[in-house]
Amino acid sequence: MSKTIAILTGGGDCPGLNAVIRGVVRSAVGRHGWRVIGIEDGFEGLVGTPRWRELDLTAVRGILPRGGTIIGTSNRGNPFAYPVEVDGKIALTDISDQVLESFHQLGADVLIAVGGDGTLKIAQGLFEKGLPVIGVPKTIDNDLQATDVTFGYRTAVAIVTEALDRLHTTAESHHRVMLVEVMGRDAGWIALESGIAGSADAILIPEIPFSLADLCQTIEKRAASGSRFSIVVVAEGAFAADGEKSLLKSAGDNLGVERLGGIGQQVGTALADRLELETRVVTLGHLQRGGSPTPYDRILASRFGVKAVELIDQQRFGEMVALKGRDVIGVAIASAVARLNRVDPADELVTTARHLGIMVSRIEK
Repeated sequence: MSKTIAILTGGGDCPGLNAVIRGVVRSAVGRHGWRVIGIEDGFEGLVGTPRWRELDLTAVRGILPRGGTIIGTSNRGNPFAYPVEVDGKIALTDISDQVLESFHQLGADVLIAVGGDGTLKIAQGLFEKGLPVIGVPKTIDNDLQATDVTFGYRTAVAIVTEALDRLHTTAESHHRVMLVEVMGRDAGWIALESGIAGSADAILIPEIPFSLADLCQTIEKRAASGSRFSIVVVAEGAFAADGEKSLLKSAGDNLGVERLGGIGQQVGTALADRLELETRVVTLGHLQRGGSPTPYDRILASRFGVKAVELIDQQRFGEMVALKGRDVIGVAIASAVARLNRVDPADELVTTARHLGIMVSRIEK
């Protein structure tokens, strides 16, 4: 039976999105003879007149190693809380019925939503309103439940690790404390794994509030032992035990979504005030999202795309593809977005880091 599949990529971009699109198209078109269309710019492409493009085999040729997404993305456009001007003021309004109508105008049979926690929560909401949906987990933060890993994460860790390797030489040459702020709003996986791989001296993550006094003590002990430089990896969502997360924009000023950032500079300034050492701060920001995906992420994203088509063939709507052990399976989207996958303070990775002599947020007494 012929089908038309619509696919969109939502939230922040990440390496591997094009590999998913390619996997969907090559499997759906090449194997099943189905049609695939791409919704442009995430759910924004379904607000008002639908914006879409045809995705045939020619359209996905050569995109496997490319970063970003050929159909665009947006971390705005939540149809259940869409900014609409009412009486001269912006109000967050539920326009999900309009989005469903736009989708049906396309004549598509099913929607593949590729994204993180926010995108998949929207997908689950639309599924509950009757839209056939398949989810594909994407986030460099690796903070989605129900899958062992999300594509894009391994590439981000590799990028941060390379940056730490490069910063070691300049930090050692100038006897400086280098703080590297990385992404991780609620989950510290990037900071933790790249910090271990990149031989950091301290790692600050959202799951374990840190003590500035303990951090100073760690750096001073290194200096006293002859190591006149230190590398500190700071997740953007990290915060001191007696403080709060650093906000660039509050939810009220940013359409209901907090925008974090600046904790690296805060900690760097505090260290400079307390220690007789030069301190510098590097914020990697969107460098972690850009560029070509690693082979691991190319393969995982391709597997996810193929599995999404398989779930459609089996009419298992409301499910998300997920990696469990060595197998890619289908799980309920609802289970994936029920809560975030965060670092357990007792996780073996945390223990490993501490046994390597790395301070992970707070030194245990």
